Amino acid sequence: MEKKIGPLKLTSLGLQHVFAMYAGAILVPLIVGGALHLNAQQSAYLIGIDLLTCGIATLLQAWNNRFFGIGLPVILGSSFVALTPMISIGSQYGISAIYGSIIAGGLFIVLFSKYLGKMLRLFPPVVTGTVVTIIGMSLVPSAIRNMAGGVGSKDFGSISNLLLAFGVIAFILVLNHFFTGFVRALSVLMGLIIGTIVSSFMGKVSLANVAEASWLHIPKPFYFGAPTFEVGPILTMILVCIVIIIESTGVFLALGKICDRQLTEEDFKKGYRAEGLAIILGGLFNAFPYNTFAQNVGLVQLSKVKSTNVIVASGFILVLLGFVPKIAAFATIIPAPVLGGAMVVLFGMVISSGIKMLSVVNFEKQSNLLIIACSLALGLGVTVVPDLFAKLPAALKIIVSDGVITGSLTAIILNICLNILGKKSEDVHVDAKDSTEYTEPMYAQK
Repeated sequence: MEKKIGPLKLTSLGLQHVFAMYAGAILVPLIVGGALHLNAQQSAYLIGIDLLTCGIATLLQAWNNRFFGIGLPVILGSSFVALTPMISIGSQYGISAIYGSIIAGGLFIVLFSKYLGKMLRLFPPVVTGTVVTIIGMSLVPSAIRNMAGGVGSKDFGSISNLLLAFGVIAFILVLNHFFTGFVRALSVLMGLIIGTIVSSFMGKVSLANVAEASWLHIPKPFYFGAPTFEVGPILTMILVCIVIIIESTGVFLALGKICDRQLTEEDFKKGYRAEGLAIILGGLFNAFPYNTFAQNVGLVQLSKVKSTNVIVASGFILVLLGFVPKIAAFATIIPAPVLGGAMVVLFGMVISSGIKMLSVVNFEKQSNLLIIACSLALGLGVTVVPDLFAKLPAALKIIVSDGVITGSLTAIILNICLNILGKKSEDVHVDAKDSTEYTEPMYAQK
């Protein structure tokens, strides 16, 4: 039975969770909006609808009923895993294909939630750690371009842009090194705020978008038009959704330990279904695929407050923020160099999280070394040379022309060939470093 918490404390604890995930939540729409050349009004909508669907997705997961919801204190937010695939699909097929693939990916998770638990054994730490490392590496170029001022900016690479970017990085590092708890959890958000304030004194901030934004907006489905369904993008997004589910599995297990709750197979099924419904919701309202935010797990452990009522409060706060475009518009005024500095830290943390996951892999096995070597090399190679598969048919090209998907498929296929089908009789025993069980949180940060 959960301990009763007063309304004021409940709201403040809910706000703390919102603050901890806010920077990660708004970065994804900002990056996608910039990459797809959306205007200020469209970008503000993307941020607003993202916050709204983050809130609804969180409430779906907190609502533990017969069909969906794991009932743990988890916050859902837009997934970084889907970032580069979304941009790649949007660039080649148009924005409508992004949302068609997201809807299809969510439906796949809902329909096959019963079998996903068994399928996850094909994704041991050697695969997931490699995939997460590739994701982080593929995002870094975007961060570096923003540090310089953003592609096409007149002052690209100027001293003022570089000073701003490195100043934000330094500020975030100082907060993380010298502070703990709440301040550390908000370090990226505070870096964005302070960096934007400093930028305003340098004449790099315009409030015109905020002034023009309305106070209330009712989101509507298919804001960017009716979704289109293409085979290549759908297969890509299904793979992305499976990776998202793998990540969430680790978070569920970590929270189960913190909350002294033994999770059953049925719990995982309902958790997967809730995430599938959240992903479908993201497709319908032109938002994003959603997954559990691991940084909020640390907040649960730190605060010792394990009540799902706090998470419900966070969900309603996010929904409220999503209905107010003027708040969302404030995020669009963040200058590219400030955003780039924060992105370097966040994306670097994704890489370090992948490396941490790989630390439990048995490196004495040659097969594991080969899986990591080939997957990282191909994943990074396609990111740097995206025209490698330019001559392939369009449906196939969308699957392999993205470094994340190429590296992920390489890791999955090689693991099946080398560690499952190619397992020798003397390798049948499983030691601690060969385990495919997820007993630790898979991500430290987003």
